[in-house]
This record gives sequence, structure tokens and C-alpha cells, in this order.
Amino acid sequence: MSKQFDFTTTIKLHQTDAAGLLFFGRQFDIMHDAYQAMFSAIGFGLFDIVLTKPWLLPIVHAEADYKTALATDEEVTISVGVEKIGRHSFILRYVIRRDGDNVGSGRTVHVVMDKLSRAKTPVPNRLRAALEPYQLLE
Repeated sequence: MSKQFDFTTTIKLHQTDAAGLLFFGRQFDIMHDAYQAMFSAIGFGLFDIVLTKPWLLPIVHAEADYKTALATDEEVTISVGVEKIGRHSFILRYVIRRDGDNVGSGRTVHVVMDKLSRAKTPVPNRLRAALEPYQLLE
């Protein structure tokens, strides 16, 4: 059975433009905050990965869609699901909601990279097992 990871935050003043609306690039910030929270929750804190694992998870592609403007202090919930787990990579999908309405979405593609050689390497079994419950059913 598929589940999503939900992360709730508010739009901060420093994330907005001169009109007081979420600056387009900052949507990636809130998506990344949700990604970081999810990985901590599944036992793969990003700082711990950098310090202790022989691999890294660089983002090699990112995209976002903006459905409506968001303003300072508005509360949003970002739902993160796993779109696909491949041999060397995985794709995360994000849906951003305000008061239950879809206000934005995005995707990030992560490749597992050996820390020393910088070559792609298979998704570790333990990471794959932690991600599988979040795989989205289409």
C-alpha cells in the first residue's frame, strides 16, 4: 500500500518577492525542506549521509509548476511520494496544498553517487526498502 509523507510549513517573508508573494525559486526550497524531513523520518538524515555513507544523493533534475500565488504566513502542506525507484536513481514527486487545494507541484530526480569515484552506483538496499512504502500507485 502506498503512502505519502506530509510536511507542513508556512511561507516565510524571506521567501517572497517585492509583492509579498512566494518567489518562484523558493518553491524548490520548501520542496527540499519536505525532502529533508522525509529522509530524516525514514532513517536517512541528509547530514548523516554526508558524514557516514560512502554515497551521496545529488539532484540531477528538478521541475516545478505553480498553480496559484502564495503569500507570507500562509500555511502549506507538501506531500512527498516516490514516483519511481530505478537501479541507480529515484524520482520524488511533491504536491503543495493550501487549505486542501493544490497550489503547486514538482519533481526531483536523485542519482546515487559513489562519494569517492563520483560514479553512479546502485540504490542501496536499505534505502530502497525505506522508499518503497512511499511509491505512488498510478
